[in-house]
Amino acid sequence: MLKISVIDTRTQRRLVLEGKLLGPWTEELRIAGQRAVVGRANRDLVIDMRNVTAIGGDGEAALLELIRQGASFRSCGLFTKQLVKRLARIAGAKPKETDK
Repeated sequence: MLKISVIDTRTQRRLVLEGKLLGPWTEELRIAGQRAVVGRANRDLVIDMRNVTAIGGDGEAALLELIRQGASFRSCGLFTKQLVKRLARIAGAKPKETDK
């Protein structure tokens, strides 16, 4: 199961992910990501992955799409940080991590 919360501030639109980014839930992330990109105006898009417990191949593909759309990531686990760096290299982008 994956829970996605959207938090809007003046400077950012944050998608907070909680749970497993596997199988059918990756489509939910794609849909939420598309909506977030369209409605973010001039705000930064931040994907908060601190509470993600598992990521499958489909989840990696969804995260790669978000990287290509300019998303920044907030993650605290070593695995997740390395995954974001690897996906950013695939996308030809510099990994963007934020502590905010």
